[in-house]
Amino acid sequence: MLVLNFVMQLVMLVWSYFSVVITDPGGVPPNWIPNLDEESGGAGQWAGSDNDGVDLGANQSAMLIEPKHQGVRFCQKCNQFKPPRCHHCSVCRRCILKMDHHCVWVVNCVGAFNYKYFLLFLFYTFLETTLVTVSLLPIFIALFTDDEIPESPGNLAASFITFVLNLAFALSILGFLIMHISLVAGNTTTIEAFEKKTSPKWRYDLGWKINFEQVFGKNKKYWLIPAYSKDDLEWLPSFQCVEYPTRPDSDDL
Repeated sequence: MLVLNFVMQLVMLVWSYFSVVITDPGGVPPNWIPNLDEESGGAGQWAGSDNDGVDLGANQSAMLIEPKHQGVRFCQKCNQFKPPRCHHCSVCRRCILKMDHHCVWVVNCVGAFNYKYFLLFLFYTFLETTLVTVSLLPIFIALFTDDEIPESPGNLAASFITFVLNLAFALSILGFLIMHISLVAGNTTTIEAFEKKTSPKWRYDLGWKINFEQVFGKNKKYWLIPAYSKDDLEWLPSFQCVEYPTRPDSDDL
């Protein structure tokens, strides 16, 4: 049973890891410009087929100069408008939707499209390291007692080092996992956590239940696997271009 649990968790860990690595975190659609029509609620749009001939330079100048367009964000490095909750990654050299951070361990940004996979990677890494730690605990305890251990000195040394490393790794991952769970509960990211300090009422915080659903989806059968149901792909705000629902009492509405 112990071996089976180890293999199953390892499979989920590897699946989650490669899902984070190969999944694009989410980039700004080409020629995206903010729609400042008040009746549309400020939703974003593409400057594509329906906007051929749009003078992006003229719109850019007008939006950045006029006082009523103070909420418009523009990335000087990408030379394009920045949707809400979007930040520029200096490593990827582009703007990432709902960027959390650039992770060197997965050689990718963690953003709107792969944040769930990153959380599952942390979760299964914690479970795997904890399982190894618990399985080696009897040997570790026996090293400090008078009990006889039918193992060679080399195996004992390897078991001791493995126990210590897995314990340290499990504890560090647990702290990281708790931090990200708290961020999900508040519907924020690592970068936005600093922005919240200046805003007592975070406009995207819709309650912990809805906040979790916006990351993991409404179908709970998919919560523990790095995939989404078809309905969630059509519903999740992260996959619906660049717009996110806000609090009813938000000043930005």
